[in-house]
Formats: sequence, C-alpha cells, structure tokens
Amino acid sequence: MDLSLLKQKLDSLQQKQTAGGNKTDYTKIFWRPTVGKQQVRIVPSVYNKKNPFTELKFYYGITNKVMISPLNFGEKDPIALFASKLREEYNKENYVLAKKLDPKTRIFAPVIVRGEEDKGVRLWQFGKLIYEELLSLAVDEEIGDYTDIVGGRDLTIETVGPEATGTQYNKSSVRVRLKTTPLSSDAKQVETWTKEQPDPSAEFKKFTFDEMKSALEKWLAPETDEEGAIISEPNDDFDETAQPAQSKFSLDTTKAKQTKTDKFDSLFDEDKSNEPNDLPF
Repeated sequence: MDLSLLKQKLDSLQQKQTAGGNKTDYTKIFWRPTVGKQQVRIVPSVYNKKNPFTELKFYYGITNKVMISPLNFGEKDPIALFASKLREEYNKENYVLAKKLDPKTRIFAPVIVRGEEDKGVRLWQFGKLIYEELLSLAVDEEIGDYTDIVGGRDLTIETVGPEATGTQYNKSSVRVRLKTTPLSSDAKQVETWTKEQPDPSAEFKKFTFDEMKSALEKWLAPETDEEGAIISEPNDDFDETAQPAQSKFSLDTTKAKQTKTDKFDSLFDEDKSNEPNDLPF
C-alpha cells in the first residue's frame, strides 16, 4: 500500500467533514463596515498593550486562498526568498515580477461595534489608507488616546458603495467623535472585552514552507494559459474569500538568461550553494 496516498485521502475526507459540520463563522471574528455610518470603539489589544494595531503580511492570488507569510512568525518564506533572488539580477522584468510577489500588509484592530456589543470584540481589517488616518488621529494631541477605556473616543466609520467609488469596492473614511466616553459603564464588560479577543495571527491557516514552495511553483508554471492575478494592494473592502481575478500578465521569460522556473529550481536545489539557508533572511 502507498501510505502517503492513503494519508492524503484521509486528510481530504476529514477536511470535507469539517467543512460540512463545523464551518467557522467568520462574522463572529471579523467585522467589515457596510455602506452608511457605523460607530466603533478600538479596544486596547490584549496581545500588545502599547499598540492596538497588528500588521500582518499576506499573499493574494498565488492560489485561490489567502496565504499568510511565514515572515510574520520569524520563519523563512519561500516566496520572499524567490522575489529576493529575482532582484539580484537587475532585470526589469524580474524586478516587476518580484514587486508583484512581495507580500501585502494588512492591519487588524480589535473593535466593539456600537449597537452590536453583544457580539463582543471583533477584528476590523483595513489597508494603509485607513491605517494612516487612524495613526494621524492617534498622534493628534488634541484627541489623545482614543482607545483609553475611561476617557477614550468612539470612531465614526462612513462607507460609500461602488456607485460612489466607481470601482467594485466600497470605500471607508474615519472621523473621531468629539465627546470622550468610557468603553462601557459595566466594569465586568470592560474586563471581558479587554481580555477576550481573537488573535489576528492565529485566525489564518499557516502553510508549511514546502506547501508555499509548491504553490509558487504551480503559479510560475501553470497548467493552463491563464494565471491568477497578484493583487498589488487589496482594497479596504477586499473579500479574501473570493476567487482571484484573472490576469493577462505573462510569465514568459525568454528575454532573460534563465526562465523563472529555472530560477525557482536553482534557488531550492539543496545541492546548490544558494539554498534558502544561505540567503540573507
């Protein structure tokens, strides 16, 4: 018997059973603004007392699943290693591809949504534009620490839809409330909210080095003529569960001295001197 094949079959069956019976309800973990105005309070993070924001790096479009980068955990990342190798050759095409392969940063903040306090602390995910707005408010001395549980401030999130943005996505903006208020008048509720929070880094599946290496290899040498598009900067309203868009971006490297698959093979060939352990990561 081929035990490895049987193990793969068992894993497949177990995954189907899990998906059918115990599917995770991500609406209990993540919060996304909807069109209109909503009031939220950013809560001090239980995982970082000095900073409520968690920055994480992801890959979008290499597979039909979002892949969290091992760099977030201080581990080697085969996609980042490959992008670094491409940059060594000072080739325009390689540089463009390397830039597309760079992980994209998303930011997470623990929030209580006013009117939905019964749902507890959830994670609000956003990109660099909202992040810059929130940081600008945080360093404004007239506003102060808006996460303070006694004298902090709620935030108003105003979101417009595709008809206003001219894209397929919503767009949100942030305003700080003028009046300072406590997080809650219920001390026990405050204690719960400041202790029981989802961990952003634990809510995404971690792929092994070999799994990510395999995904990159398939993306570089697809079985069809179409490749999934690498998303350069996900919109703040980007749906991470959606299938990747299709792109006409070509991976043809006939103009280069080596094809990208050749570079991939040489980078991860353990018999070569440029294996991952030798790279500056």
